[in-house]
Amino acid sequence: MERRLEAEVMDGEEQVRAYAQADFSQENQEFVDQFLDNFPDLREGSLLDLGCGPADIPIRLARACPSLSIIALDASAPMIAMARAAVDEAKLGDRIRLVCEKFQDFQLPEPVDAIISNSLVHHLPNPYKFWYALKHLAKPGAPVFVMDLLRPETTEEAHALVDQYAANEPEQLRRDFYNSLLAAFTEDEVAACLAEMNHSRMLIDVPDDRHWIVTGRVF
Repeated sequence: MERRLEAEVMDGEEQVRAYAQADFSQENQEFVDQFLDNFPDLREGSLLDLGCGPADIPIRLARACPSLSIIALDASAPMIAMARAAVDEAKLGDRIRLVCEKFQDFQLPEPVDAIISNSLVHHLPNPYKFWYALKHLAKPGAPVFVMDLLRPETTEEAHALVDQYAANEPEQLRRDFYNSLLAAFTEDEVAACLAEMNHSRMLIDVPDDRHWIVTGRVF
């Protein structure tokens, strides 16, 4: 099945509300745990989250690593508004800096010590820009942990995944999940991006039937 693009920025109020209100607590905690398990040496310094959404992952990371300073970036103004409310409620505004901007336009005074990203890449028309940006936003040797959806082989398989994992979710979230699966990348496509961008210290893994994970360090 060929890839079907979806909107690069999730800025519809209903979309944002459905995503922010969905219970991804287990998945987000597993993301944080896996990142920390892969990079036990990273407990302080600066970290950039590309496509932070409602900021649940940055909040969990900030709580787990009190010496870590986090920049949480998202191009959606409604999503950043949700994130700001969550960060303020968690009383972590001094350690989580929220930025509403596309990563393609974002610049830092100095590169960060680590980069994470969850479910951003499938939104991008050109994924190479994402993997290219890592070299400019992170220090050489910086840990990288990226997770995203895996495109199924058929639309029927996509529908089955939605029914399996989002059966009781609102229709807006089910529709967005389906469209995101169609816009996602295959393992081979991600591997091709890594090779093209010379990310030789990064590896791709497919841990389940709907995700891929890239982990490694900036070369």
